[in-house]
Amino acid sequence: MKEPDDQDTDGGKSDQSKSDGRQSSKSESKSHTKEVLEDTTDETITEREESYLEEESSDLEDVGESSGSSDYDHSESTRTSQELPAPAAEEAEEEVKKKISESFFYNYMELASKPFVTPDSSITLNFLELVYSFGYDCRKRANLQLLDSSTLIYIAGNQLVLLNFKTKEQIYLRSSSGEGIGAIGVHPHKTYFTVAEKGSFPKIIVYEYPSLRPYRILRDGTETAYTYVDFNYMGTLLASIGSHPDYTLTIWNWKEEQPTLRTKAFSQEVFKVTFNPEDEEQLTTSGSGHIKFWEMAFTFTGLKLQGSLGRFGKTATTDIEGYVELPDGKWEGSLIKVELCRSGMKSCHNGPINQIMLDEGEVITAGSDGCVRIWDFETIDSADIIDETGLLEIEPINELQVGKNVNLFSMIKMNEIGNNFWLAQDASGAIWKLDLSFSNITQDPECLFSFHCGAIEALAVSPVTYLMATTALDCSVRIYDFASKTPLVQMKFKQGGTALTWVPRIVNYSGAQIIIGFEDGVVRILELYDPKGLTLFTGRKKILDADIYFKQVFKPHNAQVTALAYERDGEILATASKDHTVFFFEVEKNYKPIGYIKTPGPVCQLIWSTLSHPESTLLIICENGYILQAPYPPINEEEDNHDVLSYEISDMPIRYFHFSSVKSKIVRLIEIEKREKQKELKAKEREARRRKLVEEMGEDGEQEFQEEAEEEEEEEEPLPEIFFPPTPSPILCGFYSEPEKFWVSLGSYDSGFLYHCEFPPYDKSSDFKVQKDEPFDFRFLRDTEDNPIQTITFSFDQTMMFCGMRNGAIRVYVLNQNDPSLTSLEHYWHFSVHDSNYGCVKSISTSFDNRFLVTAGADSNIFVFNVFSEFMLKKSTKAKVPSPRFGIETEPIPEDIEDPKAYSIENARRKREHDKLMKEVEEIKAGKREKIKALRNEFQKLLEMNKELPKHMQLKRTDFNLDSEIHAEIDRKTVHKIQEMEKELAWEKEKHELGLKKLQRRFRDSLESDVIVVHAIQSDHKISSYRLVKPSKYSKLKQTSQSDRRPSKLDRLEKEGPGKRDSLKDTGGSIDIQEESIIDKGNKFRPETLSKIMVENQIEKTRKLILKAERAQLKIQQRKKEWEELYRSKPDDDYEDPKDVQAIKEAQVYMGDFNLKTAPDYKIPEHMRINAAKKEEELGHLDSLVYTKKVHMNKCIFSLRDLKVAVVEEIQCLVQEVKNIQATLHISKHIPIPQIPQIHPEEVPEKRFQYDEETLIKFKEQKVKSLIEKPSQVEHMGSGVSSGKDSDLTTRDSSVRFSGASIFSSDLQIEFEKAEPTDVELEIMKRDEVKHLYMQQYLTNRIKELMVTFDAELRLLRHQKLKLDTQMKLSDLHHVTLFQEILLLKNFEKQENILQERVNSLDKEEQDMQWKINDTLKEMEEKKNEITKLQEQEKALYAGFQTALGENNKFANFLMKVLKKKIKRAKKREVEGDADEDEESEESNEDESSLEDDEDEFGSEAEVLDDSICPIGCDVGLFERALQLREKRLDIEEALIEEKKIVDNLKKEYDTLSKKVKVVAMNLKTAEEALEAYQREKQQQLNEVLVVLPFKLHQIEYMVFGEIPSDLSGTLVFSNHSLGRLQERIVQLQEENTSQQKLNKECWERRKMLIREKREMAKNIEKMEQTVRQLMVSKFGRVIDLEALQTLSVNTTLEELKIKKLQKELMNAKEMKMWEQKIDQARWELMMKTKEHTKKLHQMNDLCIEKKKLDSRLNTLQNQQGNAFQSPRKADIVARKKINELIQVQAERILALKEEIALLRKKGGLILPPIQSTQNE
Repeated sequence: MKEPDDQDTDGGKSDQSKSDGRQSSKSESKSHTKEVLEDTTDETITEREESYLEEESSDLEDVGESSGSSDYDHSESTRTSQELPAPAAEEAEEEVKKKISESFFYNYMELASKPFVTPDSSITLNFLELVYSFGYDCRKRANLQLLDSSTLIYIAGNQLVLLNFKTKEQIYLRSSSGEGIGAIGVHPHKTYFTVAEKGSFPKIIVYEYPSLRPYRILRDGTETAYTYVDFNYMGTLLASIGSHPDYTLTIWNWKEEQPTLRTKAFSQEVFKVTFNPEDEEQLTTSGSGHIKFWEMAFTFTGLKLQGSLGRFGKTATTDIEGYVELPDGKWEGSLIKVELCRSGMKSCHNGPINQIMLDEGEVITAGSDGCVRIWDFETIDSADIIDETGLLEIEPINELQVGKNVNLFSMIKMNEIGNNFWLAQDASGAIWKLDLSFSNITQDPECLFSFHCGAIEALAVSPVTYLMATTALDCSVRIYDFASKTPLVQMKFKQGGTALTWVPRIVNYSGAQIIIGFEDGVVRILELYDPKGLTLFTGRKKILDADIYFKQVFKPHNAQVTALAYERDGEILATASKDHTVFFFEVEKNYKPIGYIKTPGPVCQLIWSTLSHPESTLLIICENGYILQAPYPPINEEEDNHDVLSYEISDMPIRYFHFSSVKSKIVRLIEIEKREKQKELKAKEREARRRKLVEEMGEDGEQEFQEEAEEEEEEEEPLPEIFFPPTPSPILCGFYSEPEKFWVSLGSYDSGFLYHCEFPPYDKSSDFKVQKDEPFDFRFLRDTEDNPIQTITFSFDQTMMFCGMRNGAIRVYVLNQNDPSLTSLEHYWHFSVHDSNYGCVKSISTSFDNRFLVTAGADSNIFVFNVFSEFMLKKSTKAKVPSPRFGIETEPIPEDIEDPKAYSIENARRKREHDKLMKEVEEIKAGKREKIKALRNEFQKLLEMNKELPKHMQLKRTDFNLDSEIHAEIDRKTVHKIQEMEKELAWEKEKHELGLKKLQRRFRDSLESDVIVVHAIQSDHKISSYRLVKPSKYSKLKQTSQSDRRPSKLDRLEKEGPGKRDSLKDTGGSIDIQEESIIDKGNKFRPETLSKIMVENQIEKTRKLILKAERAQLKIQQRKKEWEELYRSKPDDDYEDPKDVQAIKEAQVYMGDFNLKTAPDYKIPEHMRINAAKKEEELGHLDSLVYTKKVHMNKCIFSLRDLKVAVVEEIQCLVQEVKNIQATLHISKHIPIPQIPQIHPEEVPEKRFQYDEETLIKFKEQKVKSLIEKPSQVEHMGSGVSSGKDSDLTTRDSSVRFSGASIFSSDLQIEFEKAEPTDVELEIMKRDEVKHLYMQQYLTNRIKELMVTFDAELRLLRHQKLKLDTQMKLSDLHHVTLFQEILLLKNFEKQENILQERVNSLDKEEQDMQWKINDTLKEMEEKKNEITKLQEQEKALYAGFQTALGENNKFANFLMKVLKKKIKRAKKREVEGDADEDEESEESNEDESSLEDDEDEFGSEAEVLDDSICPIGCDVGLFERALQLREKRLDIEEALIEEKKIVDNLKKEYDTLSKKVKVVAMNLKTAEEALEAYQREKQQQLNEVLVVLPFKLHQIEYMVFGEIPSDLSGTLVFSNHSLGRLQERIVQLQEENTSQQKLNKECWERRKMLIREKREMAKNIEKMEQTVRQLMVSKFGRVIDLEALQTLSVNTTLEELKIKKLQKELMNAKEMKMWEQKIDQARWELMMKTKEHTKKLHQMNDLCIEKKKLDSRLNTLQNQQGNAFQSPRKADIVARKKINELIQVQAERILALKEEIALLRKKGGLILPPIQSTQNE
């Protein structure tokens, strides 16, 4: 074994103690880390967290302790650092934490895991040394990495193997945890590689390559194991993924041993993590049912990992094994954008796609189907959904089928310059070298290494040499030379191997035979030999070092074979299986079967007793807790006893041991012993304490001791309960110790011990299922509670016991000599070799000389160890392959049992006996059938005899029935049996019906008509129809429009027309709006009075005048528009028709030199460009045309067939009539009857699928006959049956049709006595004879006529079909050509579509820009018109004001200055910026009108203008109007500035668009040229397609010296029609030339005439204009504008104001009248009130007079009666009393109310204000 930095391992103990100390020191930090991880499940952990830094500081202290590769002694420095005070140590830790030296390395020997040896043991640490690894864990993800051009690394259990695949040398690196390696990764620069381990908080170790020194250690990245690691593209970061339970994703700054980011990746298993090579801030993880996209993002809490889970949508959720990041790094909302598949909706691979790579612009996929496919990256990158399925069909560029049964799991590229080699990991057990260059010199896939796939089921070592045989469920058996580290040979089978052993030398002295058991119950014997010892023959292939001869095979079991064992003398072979049987074979008699015994459970191990035992017995260990001991089986000396029905040995005295769990008892006993020891120690301590107290204190000390003893007494905890597991623990392995005694190792609950058991005495009557047996002794095994011993083997001297553990470790116990009780089972050597999770040791064995130890595990690994010995091998050895036996090459190879359903030996014997019994029963049945047949024949004779008797003597058919109930019962039973049989056969019937339907759908439903062959009647001519299938997909294609092609510019101009995208204004809209507004205004005031009628008349009059003026204006506008259109349509002097220009251009290009399609400069017109869709349409048209012609011909042939059937039926009728006639004629007068033609089976093929009971019976008879006589003719039976049936069908109708006639004729044959005929009768007979002779001749001629007519029809149709066949052959040739063109066009279609899309997009872009330019120009024109209108308004403003001023106005200059004064208005100042004001000033200075120019002259004067005060004498109205017009002028100027700004912006936009249009036009031209070049290339490829055209000799006119040349490549093929057209075209062109010349001359003459007419018309126009001017002057006195005169109308505003004035006057008059009425009413009311007031005054006066009278009278009375009123009045007294009573009542009410208020306050009610007495009063 080669390891880096190999050193002495004397310090192993100290290293172990160091590691233990470090482990304890880190427990707190690890637990703290675990808490942090649990608390931050959804958050990432950054490197700034204090807890993690504390862990790192503690780990870096360990770094200082363990480093040993530096120049100075780190241990001393560490020691001194520990002696430093605490602050100094902390500072040192901070320095180490901040930066690690780039030259720092760890010591591998201190880091690597070491074997465990029990203390005080004499076993050396290097007891076993790894020599070689023959296995490969091919099913582990990414278990293949490449370090350089010749070095591979992969994981093998607890080791990392560095394999030089050129020299086959291996170097091993052990894991530091000793529990296995989870994942490996390689740095992008190949200078480092990582080993991510398994275990409790495993490490990631980064090794430097090629020195293989540990460079960095990353700690606490996960809890149990790593599953994947990956470097980023630059190699500065490392990503790792943990396994269950945390699934932690960690990003490491690995050179500083610091985690950068950390988060939980997912809640289920994660397979893979990778960086995006284009963006290192993006990662991707995938795993069980998910894919997740990660991005490093800065948040307010720092740098975080943000994950986005991929959503599958409608797609079924699956595990993601392979993926690749595209360069753009986008995942588009984490949704599936598109799914890719191959054509026909086939998946890209048949099975999972395990890896996807992006390499050199190509996407490479590797699948479990063994295929590597190369896909175009551009196609995938631009792929998008095209329909609802979400699938896009693409085809791979290249494809490589690596091999059969290959499962590609991962691939890595070899960096070889000039080559494209890849290494592939095959999950079926191989490493391949693949060449993906796909060139003419591409190498075939090369299998570099081949291994077992899956768990190694069995292993055996040769008893004579260093050879090893292994087998597994991958159906292979392999032979290795483990001394020379060479795999020798392998052999493949149909089933996987499950058991294997090497045939002992006592059976085969040369040690060349191997016996293997397989999972289907078959046992095979193979013989190994050296082929170099064979006789050489010429031409023999390369001779291997070893070869295998297949010697023998037999099948003793129906389930997998689990154990094979040879008896100690080699006479008996025992085989065991999971079918609960053990089979014995006699070895000397060519493995003759002896018999088998049944076991209580599946057998897992067989062991024969050794020579130390007095008798030869077989120890049978069952998995379910049973151990059996079988004696030597009895051997029957007879060759073959056929009387025995089975091989079962029923009387064998077998001893049983049913293991009963005793582990709970053992644990109880151990606990009791432990407590007893504790009690003894406590008793001794108490006695010592008592003595001490007594010596010190005397009797008081004794009393105090008693008190202390009472206080110390505690209740004992209960002992462990006795427990029996509900399911028996499985027995894993065992071995004999002494006769009748054995040791066993159990799993599950009873693990942790070796149990020594003894068989109970044999008792035939006892039931072994009931018995419970316990072991009598046990041995405790340390650290095997959850890790039981799986397999055990011993050295040849029995001094060492090698144990294979469930966790993949090897344990070696050193034993004493002759120690069957294993008393020395204490010291051991333990080392983890295989994978700790799934690397259970399945087999372990030593070499024949104890120098080597070989182990095989469930992790597919096979390790060879060198056992420590004083006699170490000093030189390399090599195993000796046995020499071949004499004549082995001539021996026939036995026939192998490949069918897993083949009968076993026992089942074959039982089948043979069953067949023998069935044969005897069939013979008995045949005898009975013969007797029944004789009775039936006898009964049939009786029935015939009964028919021969006279009718009155005949017995009825019912008289033969002895008992009618018997027949009824038989019928009922028959019906019942039929029903039962129908039920039994219902499934089979349904199955065959479904099968028939499937066959019909597959083969018949696609057929529209089968081939029928119609034969002529009197000749050998025949005609066959066409076999038509349903129309192909091409014929179903609809004619696709070429909308995707870019139309020509001329076509676009024609389609667009002159008014494209023009926004025309509605000229009449304003008139309609004005008219409606006036009408609405008129409708508001409906006439009610005479004044309103006058208003309405005025409105109507105004409206009519306006309408008249507007109509005139509209007419003038229409006339102007017509003139403009006329002038616009007038062509320029140099105008040329575009069609004529194009025609001239084409004539210049093509005239005289019409390029052929083969010309290099041939330009394909757009309408002649072809693509795959057009070609498919053409192919579909051809298919539909061919299909139509074939259908028509088939109809004719079917009609001919129907005609033949009718002719045959008619001939049958005629023949029957002729026979009837001939029956009445003498035989000498008979004419030969024509033979009735037959309907051949080929003419009615549809009847082949029609059957009845008779047909089925015949078919069954023929089948049975063919099976008996000629089994090989079974295939041809169907046609014979159908032909016989068809021949019967042809005559069946005729026989049925004329059966009535035959019966009638037979009925007429009644025996009468013959009498002599009379003369009349003779005459009648003569007439009938003549008539019959005539009819006989006529019918015969009619038959011949029918035959001749039919044959003529057939020959005529046959002639037509031959012509059609010629056409069909030509169409087939054309079809082939079209299909080749389609294939060619499809290859061009992708690039052509890309080019066409680019041209279309550029053309569309050019059109859009041109439209934008047109819109811009149009908008500019509109804005210019607006500017012109504004300038005209400004001019009109100045002109109007000048008119208002009048002449000789002395304030004219002042008012004009006021009007033209520039004022900066505040609103504009706020809105616009300073820059805008500058632009305004500049633009205003540049674009002022002519009237504004005068303003400068006025402004230059030194006068100070004050426009705030109107000068004295100036008209105030004019001054105010000047101010108003100035505001209006400023508004117009501002509008002008805005419009000019808009115009400037539009100019800039126009310039920009013009430049862009030029660029786009250039790009469009380039794209069109590229497309044209590509079209030319496509046309050249199409020209190379060979077209087959058959010619007759007279059609070939190309002769050389009167002969047809041998080379016709220079000929031109033309049809006669085309040639005639060309000749006619010559004449047509000459005629066209003459006509064009004539036309040209006529046009020239017409041009001269038009010029002359134009001059004359100009003179007439001038005369007419002069006349008009004279008339204007004479009538109006000056020249006026007639249009203005025509459009002159009333002032609309003035008229409207007049109407409003009139309306307002009417309304005011109405209102005045209303108010006058109100005044009159008020006056009337005032008068009435005055009258009433006057009346009341009179009444008041009367009352006053009366009062005066009464006062005087009262005074008189007072004076007279004053004394009478001196005392109190009675009324006053009564009133006072009432008042007092009232006061008292009110007081009482007040008290009551106060009480009520208090009550309400207590209840929380509403508090009311107190009632005041004054208010109550």
